[in-house]
Amino acid sequence: MPYFIGVDIGGTTSTLAIGNGDRQVLGVSAQFPTSPDQGPGAVIKAIVRQASLEVEKLGGTLADVPAVGLATPGPATHDGVLLKAPNLKAEYWDRFPIRAELEQAFRQQAPQCEVRYIGDGQAAALGEYAVRRGSVSWERVPVNQPEELDSLFMVIVGTGFGGGAVIDGKPIRGREGRAGHVGHTLLPEYAFRYPAEGQLQIGNARATAESAISITALTHQLGYRLTLDEWRDHPLHAQDGTTKDKAKRLRELAAAGDPLANQLFADQGRALGIALLSANCLGDYDRLVIGGGVCDLAPDVRDNYRRAAEASYHEYALDGFRNLDGLEFSVCGDEAPVVGALAWVLP
Repeated sequence: MPYFIGVDIGGTTSTLAIGNGDRQVLGVSAQFPTSPDQGPGAVIKAIVRQASLEVEKLGGTLADVPAVGLATPGPATHDGVLLKAPNLKAEYWDRFPIRAELEQAFRQQAPQCEVRYIGDGQAAALGEYAVRRGSVSWERVPVNQPEELDSLFMVIVGTGFGGGAVIDGKPIRGREGRAGHVGHTLLPEYAFRYPAEGQLQIGNARATAESAISITALTHQLGYRLTLDEWRDHPLHAQDGTTKDKAKRLRELAAAGDPLANQLFADQGRALGIALLSANCLGDYDRLVIGGGVCDLAPDVRDNYRRAAEASYHEYALDGFRNLDGLEFSVCGDEAPVVGALAWVLP
């Protein structure tokens, strides 16, 4: 039996999905360390080793793998040559041909294996679309009635802020493979509660969507707000560690009703609504989907986050774009990119 593999390389860990020729997801691995800061060689070795283990669990070997889909943070070329990115060390990764090198590594055990590249935001949109549409089946996300949709735009809120689109069932990759980098679009000043928070520089620009909507932004925003008189008595002042360490507690604090934590998440949701409005004005999509770590917020916090995004979307939308029923959270969660990488190579 042939097995197909999807690979999603993250900032510190990676994930694999295994599928078959019937377009079924047979399994998704736990996240495993790949440590991009150690350079491409260590990452490629870890991926091939984990792929071998995952296929062996299903009774096969890498010799049974005709194709691997690869998704990474971008930007990158169509052929998977990585370009300079804020979250990857340029000395190791700038201009590195990750697709070709991973293919060479797989071919040591599977001589006919082909590796195909897709950006991680593009992969996430494709994975979400394929599962919702029913063109890929996954028992973890049962779909009783496949959705009738032709297009979808999805954002991934994590350490950074990425995105991708599917139109007429196909992921939009762009002329050079760079489509979907919504995190680097610019936001208006009113997307930020305080002007100082819009000064967070991501890449070569300030006041970007990623400057407002990401864990990186959340850490910056928390650090600034703890300097304000309004929050001078906040319990986080008494906690040891860096601002990043303190930011890791915000989900827990928001679930417990902490006003500063809830304000921060609501503000990120408001900025998200503005970013999604910009995307929809260009694409006019059937669905606007929120993915990434925010899918795992406590239910009340998550609902408030979504409502804040919907409110700002409708506040600034032209009348013709106000018929949006609502924003939706991903049905695939954090696994959307790896499922999309798999869907990219399924027959």
